[in-house]
Amino acid sequence: MRPQSRHERARPVQFNTGDFKEMKIIALAFAVVAAFATATAVPATAQEGPLVTTDWVEKNLNNPKVKLVEVSVEPGQFERGHIPGAQNIVWHTDLVDTVKRDIASKDKFQELVKKLGLNNDSTIVLYGDNNNWFAAWGAWVFDVYGVKSVKLLDGGRKKWEAEKRPLDNRVEAAKPGNLVVSDANTKLRARLPDVLAAVDSKNAVIVDIRSPDEYNGKVFAPAGSQELSIRAGHVPGAVNVTWSKAVAADGTFKSKEELKKLYAEAGIDGSKPIIVYCRIGERSSHTWFLLTKILGYDVRNYDGSWTEYGNAVGVPVVNVAGTVWGGK
Repeated sequence: MRPQSRHERARPVQFNTGDFKEMKIIALAFAVVAAFATATAVPATAQEGPLVTTDWVEKNLNNPKVKLVEVSVEPGQFERGHIPGAQNIVWHTDLVDTVKRDIASKDKFQELVKKLGLNNDSTIVLYGDNNNWFAAWGAWVFDVYGVKSVKLLDGGRKKWEAEKRPLDNRVEAAKPGNLVVSDANTKLRARLPDVLAAVDSKNAVIVDIRSPDEYNGKVFAPAGSQELSIRAGHVPGAVNVTWSKAVAADGTFKSKEELKKLYAEAGIDGSKPIIVYCRIGERSSHTWFLLTKILGYDVRNYDGSWTEYGNAVGVPVVNVAGTVWGGK
């Protein structure tokens, strides 16, 4: 066989009509696969409902429209390690007036959300320690000031850490955000006169979400608590549904059906307005969140809670255990 000349070797390959059709089919198949891969690789900018999962958050760590904010109670928790990219809220200074007992003013809260880098098109995900108690408090304050694009990381730090998902101790200042907050919505908050009016008129269901021992007056507060009252017991007519009954072992909320059944068994079905309270308003925020955001009930958080009510002069109290304050 004689060797091919350079001219013969460079001769173009010839295709028939059938070959072109087959190539078009193959190219189309590759395009479909590529489009699917791209669609599944691009994180969603929102997840339906008031909760997001740990899996969803990890997939959205690089999504610029998803803003993660930690609200924990234990000092140094955030600094030792947090979800990558998260900003931090110090609940006892950032979310409150540090002189008088009140939530942060509108102006102070506006500065906070700007510093956190929150924008009008952001999906804001709050999470924290202690089963998201203070993250839920944060969600309540955000709602008071009209910020609606707020979700809780279901299970909070507890679930994130249990699943050995990434943590980072680096903190970068966020680019100032453009989110504009509204005037405070007073319909989300109960004050002492509102609670006393509900006691007399029974026009709202009052829910005490503390432990049975706190509710019955056996103890004034959980061990180690600094914020105390000088009277033990509960608000007359209040029903006791401890916050922990609403969560699973991993810290996530139980299903909507389970929650509805739990509260219905206590006479809470959303047919009447609801007022929730605890000791300082953080545990009750957890219950406020699920009753409002998951079950859709009309709920006000009494953030004054037992440290206000149990220290108020002349208000009615039910003290089943009969515990008397001894000055210590």
